Amino acid sequence: MIALHFIGIGMGNPDHLTAQAIRELNQADVIIVPRKGADKADLADLRRQICDKVLRHPVPIVEFDLPVRNSTIGTYLDGVNDWHAAIATTWQRVIRQSLPNGGTAALMIWGDPALYDSSLRIAERLLNSGMPVQIHMVPGLTSFQLLTAAHCIPLNTLGGAVIITTGRNLREKGWPEGCETMVVMLDGACAFQTLEPADYDIWWGAYIGMENQLLIEGALADCCNEIITKRAQARQQHGWIMDVYLLRKRDIRG
Repeated sequence: MIALHFIGIGMGNPDHLTAQAIRELNQADVIIVPRKGADKADLADLRRQICDKVLRHPVPIVEFDLPVRNSTIGTYLDGVNDWHAAIATTWQRVIRQSLPNGGTAALMIWGDPALYDSSLRIAERLLNSGMPVQIHMVPGLTSFQLLTAAHCIPLNTLGGAVIITTGRNLREKGWPEGCETMVVMLDGACAFQTLEPADYDIWWGAYIGMENQLLIEGALADCCNEIITKRAQARQQHGWIMDVYLLRKRDIRG
């Protein structure tokens, strides 16, 4: 039997890991680390740095190349489904090669594995394939927890609800009726540009909790261009970016 443990690692700072996450990394028989291409090599490096800091004894680390999503296949969901199938096949191969006699494999996941991450959906494909695997999950700090902490703001208004969504949804569906506060994740196109800037405040952050942390807050009308510019510069400099932002209607306080 193989146990696959998903370990939430926050935004990549070793200090973001919980005691449970550190314990399970140390108890793993192998830690598998995806490589996402040369332009995102820092992502694998960050995982190695986490291991260097939290492992109390040597644990084998096996790296593998993550399949690339083909954005030209059918609809967005068609492309994602094909991509997930390819990742599941890769995971299965890497895990079987690393643990031919069974054991525990750990895979570090940015943020929390249960929030806007497809690892559990991909793992379901392993289960459906008949692979003898048990799935375990260690929750981690979410990007918006780190965002609100960095800006020293509450997530919600007094008694108010919060919508957590993606840049794609904001861009395609707009601001939902009755929404007070929105957290937007996975937004590579700065979908806040589709809103009337005078109507919203924004709290944006990238690489939160890291040495290269970026934070911008204020009226969307004042911050929009600055966020777009700094985001593009940071992505070019580092080859990748992890950012998140919170939007709030300007007439909502509390």
